Amino acid sequence: MKTVSMSGSLRENVGKKDAKKNRAEGKVPCVLYGGKDEVHFSVTEKDFGPVIFTPYAHLINLTIAGKEYQTILQDVQYHPVTDKILHVDFLEVLPGKPVVISIPIRIEGVSEGVLRGGKLVKKFRKLKVKALPKDLPDEIKINISPLDINDIVKVSDIVLDNVILLDAPSSLVLTVLPTRAVEAEVPGKK
Repeated sequence: MKTVSMSGSLRENVGKKDAKKNRAEGKVPCVLYGGKDEVHFSVTEKDFGPVIFTPYAHLINLTIAGKEYQTILQDVQYHPVTDKILHVDFLEVLPGKPVVISIPIRIEGVSEGVLRGGKLVKKFRKLKVKALPKDLPDEIKINISPLDINDIVKVSDIVLDNVILLDAPSSLVLTVLPTRAVEAEVPGKK
């Protein structure tokens, strides 16, 4: 899994006034959960670019007041009108303790059904998984080469070593649907 480094500064006060002051200075109020204590800190808003605005999931090496934490992004709150980041929650990753995170799907190959005129439809961009930090994949690869028209891939069809998929096993991940042109060519259809 990809790793990104960030640094933050401890917040002296916690509350609305302090959060507003931080946002006015171009900083985002943040909280780190999962360890012995909660840590309230702030990070410069531009530092979130490589972490939030990317299709990949990351482990984040967070440095706060000289202490290092290995974390993942748990939750991001945005302003409803401007889409500016209002608040971020981090979860500390502890060795030997599994974490839950969404991992992006990457499609590989060319489907036989798509070559015959079908349309590939993706229902998921990411799948929620549970695994130890050392076993987390960068992405979930799905080879679509054997798929023909009307073939599907469900969550239960995806197998990863040492990783538990948390989405419903019967959920449809992707399918190759027929188009009108393909349906007209199928013999026996009226």
